[in-house]
Amino acid sequence: MVTSMSDLKHLGQTSNQPVDRVDLIDWTGGPIHVRLECAEFSAHCPVTGQPDYGRLTIEYVPAAHLAETKSVKLYLWRFREQKAFNEQLVDQIARELFEQLNPVWLRVVGAFNARGGIQVNATAERGDSTRRPV
Repeated sequence: MVTSMSDLKHLGQTSNQPVDRVDLIDWTGGPIHVRLECAEFSAHCPVTGQPDYGRLTIEYVPAAHLAETKSVKLYLWRFREQKAFNEQLVDQIARELFEQLNPVWLRVVGAFNARGGIQVNATAERGDSTRRPV
């Protein structure tokens, strides 16, 4: 939890490594829908080892915290060398970010580039879906 901007570990610092946790910024505002888009998400196929590329979209309704975006970039970096199926990655990211942010609602959508003529799109949601944006 961040109580002041000085508690942020990554913003304004040189970053040489991926991270397991995102920095949190206190949120005291009203209801808001946050959408983060990563157009250059990558991981590796667990069978062939070939790279998989795609667009990852993270949407959430914060309860008490926002995700600091540089730390989100560093968090997503850790998947670059990971071998997993696209659907597993989307589920893992949704689970981990939901645990870290503890938002009202969270959705992660992965739209992966076609391989073998098939494009994979996977969506994982967590939290109170009645409070998601329309």
